[in-house]
Amino acid sequence: MIIYGDKRSGNCLKVKWTAQVLGIAYEWRDIDIMAGGSRTDEYLAINPQGQVPCVRLEDGRYLAQSNAIMRYLADGSALLPSTPYERAKVDEWMFWEQYSHEPYIAVCRFHMLYLGRSADEREDWRVERGENALDFMDKMLAGRQWLVGEAMSIADIALYAYTRDVHLGGFNLASRGHVRRWLDECKEQLPPG
Repeated sequence: MIIYGDKRSGNCLKVKWTAQVLGIAYEWRDIDIMAGGSRTDEYLAINPQGQVPCVRLEDGRYLAQSNAIMRYLADGSALLPSTPYERAKVDEWMFWEQYSHEPYIAVCRFHMLYLGRSADEREDWRVERGENALDFMDKMLAGRQWLVGEAMSIADIALYAYTRDVHLGGFNLASRGHVRRWLDECKEQLPPG
């Protein structure tokens, strides 16, 4: 398998970590998105969406979108629960991550880290939604070790990728002890990234 990605991207790291946890061998092909690497003719022939990550599977087929890739890789493994309801709960968290977490947490991180904006220059509506996402996570992690079931799943990996770096987007976890504890649990289970 080949993973096309940018190691600065949480979405790419999610795929890398999933492969590593599952012991899936892969070759990493670095695509520098800040230098236009995902917009070259060569890359667009692989992934017409012009986004990272994308994987080339062993049979030559390509698959894009981090959460779809993670779900494909985790099929039949301990990272994806065996019951239909718990699998659906994993999907619920992963859809929520892409719609209600990543657009706020990761975009604020991008603006501050890569565009050099200050915390004061963040868009108020984006900050508010990011704060709400972190509050929701803290509430949902109260009394449980993992987001779904009794073991780490791809839902945890999906949300760990950008939650671990919230400070880079101007967010603070000081009052969110359940999220901090969960981050520590995830960090113990995942390879460095």
